Amino acid sequence: MTEVSFDASTPLARDLAALTERRKTLADVSVQRPDSTRIFTISNQKGGVGKTTTTVNIAAAFAKHGLKVLVIDLDPQGNASTALGVDHTSEVPSVYDVLIDDFPLEDVIQKSPEFDQLYCVPSTIHLAGAEIELVSQVAREHRLRTALDDFVKRASANDTSWDYIFIDCPPSLGLLTINGFVAATEVLIPIQCEYYALEGLSQLLNSIQLIQKHLNPALHLSTILLTMFDSRTNLANQVADDVRAHFPEEVLDAIIPRAVRISEAPSFGQTVISHDPSGIGAVSYLEAAAEIAGRDSTQKKERN
Repeated sequence: MTEVSFDASTPLARDLAALTERRKTLADVSVQRPDSTRIFTISNQKGGVGKTTTTVNIAAAFAKHGLKVLVIDLDPQGNASTALGVDHTSEVPSVYDVLIDDFPLEDVIQKSPEFDQLYCVPSTIHLAGAEIELVSQVAREHRLRTALDDFVKRASANDTSWDYIFIDCPPSLGLLTINGFVAATEVLIPIQCEYYALEGLSQLLNSIQLIQKHLNPALHLSTILLTMFDSRTNLANQVADDVRAHFPEEVLDAIIPRAVRISEAPSFGQTVISHDPSGIGAVSYLEAAAEIAGRDSTQKKERN
């Protein structure tokens, strides 16, 4: 039998060794629960930057660590609902019923089959018309916040508090996205490591500032995550350097690479955390989640 030689000096071998080391490091990481529920809205008006992918995989990463996590699918396309494996056909109670008909969030939550502590408020096709219907609603920008505040208070009173809530917004700056901004305290922006990455970001930041000034003073940009990174290209590295130069405090050290497994996971009704748990995509999102949790702890120490 011919013995197969393995050249440890090749780029592939180095990448495999680095990934193995990252897995070992993650195995020793303990993600602490926040003192109170952290509510993120994930937004970027530019489509195709990995917004929904980031939402569901960060949520799944926290749930894998045993934290109680809720994803609110505020995008009419319902891609987050699909990725989390929950039913979002037109007959299913959804976030539309919360926004338009004042349903309590408890009445529309579904458990994701991926992890015991991962839940989703699904989106249905009805949400596509919600932008128009919200115009005539009282306190139209605060509809989600009112429902979410009541939900979090009831959960806390019943000793069933949530650790993280992630709101997946549509790629626009309409009333649905505004509801997401008003309901959250933190903004997470995924930025694609490609040409035009920073295009439109100034408009998004201006919108966040307007929300802070007029609707939600507690809102702040806490996290930027670089996605679709291809280390083989000079452009990706240049974009990453530019974003870090503009936002040195907000950009995570963790970077999400381009990976086939990340892209194909939703077609199986899964996140990459379950679909390919030892792959580079899952490892990268687990690292990002651990860093988000760690930054919260660091900020608390600095405030104290």
